[in-house]
Amino acid sequence: MRENREGLLVVLSGPSGSGKDTVLGELCMDDVEISISLTTRQKRPWEYDGTHYYFVEREYFEEKLENSEILEYTQYNGNYYGTPRSTIDEWLGQGKTVILKIEVEGAANIRALYPNCVCVFLLPPSLDVLTQRLFHRESEEAAEIERRMEIARQELKCAEQYDYVILNDELDYAVSDFRNIIRAERQRAIRRGYMIESVLNN
Repeated sequence: MRENREGLLVVLSGPSGSGKDTVLGELCMDDVEISISLTTRQKRPWEYDGTHYYFVEREYFEEKLENSEILEYTQYNGNYYGTPRSTIDEWLGQGKTVILKIEVEGAANIRALYPNCVCVFLLPPSLDVLTQRLFHRESEEAAEIERRMEIARQELKCAEQYDYVILNDELDYAVSDFRNIIRAERQRAIRRGYMIESVLNN
């Protein structure tokens, strides 16, 4: 039955500093693939190319766009962010859960392309805590952090458009909530048609 299972596409969004990478790093679930986006922004000191993002030049990204090799993309704070097209549908066809860590605008594009996707918004405890987290990263100047905070305020206004909102106050609870959402969504009838059919035919 495994090979006929419907895949699950999960979109994870949240302001810069909300803890998306940390939550994904602690997820630890079978049959989960995390899509790694391309970005033209500079790599932070603690980030690894091919783990957090593929860090590319602007010309390279625009060439991928021209060749229709980007599933969706957006510009955030002056930089491109985009999802490579090649492997998403392949993973879904294999019945895997695919997680896209993308910005709010990109999430809207994905919802249009994949109406059955599940969208999760990661919420910081407060704007003050979010500001502190950005300062603690020590990777941006004060003016850059203020720009990110203004973007965060706009993104937070979109949170109610998502299917789920997780408060990332205690990391363990946030990870558990995200894991439980995935487990529950895997059981939806629209993704269990093959299982129902198998029972009826045995």
